[in-house]
Amino acid sequence: MASTWRLVSGQALLHRGWDGAFVLYNDLSGDTHLLSEEAMALLLALRDGDVTPEELAALELAELLATLCRLDLIEPC
Repeated sequence: MASTWRLVSGQALLHRGWDGAFVLYNDLSGDTHLLSEEAMALLLALRDGDVTPEELAALELAELLATLCRLDLIEPC
């Protein structure tokens, strides 16, 4: 398994989102994908530079905590 991850070179991440879902157009392959909010957040993080698995895990955890907080199930202390 790779120690860091990055976007495929040249990927533009053309996307639109609503209600926690995103449609992403892959301008390199011509494919369109329906992605979760978490998946889109990871792609946007990768757009900003290479990311290690530890950084991806921290981002994913932060997104999950934010979601649970928005649902009034948890709160920071």
